[in-house]
Amino acid sequence: MFVSLVVVTVFMTAVLLASAGAKSLRTRHITEQMSTLGVPQGLMTLLIGAQIAGAAGAIAGLWWGAIGIAAAIGLTLYFAGAVASHLRVGDRKGAPPAVVLTMASIALIALRAATL
Repeated sequence: MFVSLVVVTVFMTAVLLASAGAKSLRTRHITEQMSTLGVPQGLMTLLIGAQIAGAAGAIAGLWWGAIGIAAAIGLTLYFAGAVASHLRVGDRKGAPPAVVLTMASIALIALRAATL
């Protein structure tokens, strides 16, 4: 079970850091997507920070279970909000990746709780 937790944690950390990097570079794709979703540019720093904190918390959670569960809950809320944002504006192409990441975050909660 712990091996599964490590695999999902590494996957989520890689995705989160890649996404935070793209947001910090303000790539055209990201700025267009955030504009479509109605996310103000000033909120980008907060989103980047949340992703980095989630990645750090997920990694720390491999050693400290409560931190891992707290990080996974935060990530679940973050990605559920992303799903809601995509659906709110009718972005049916952008919602599925956010759904997958929401489910992966829920898996982190379950796996970390099972390995305490």
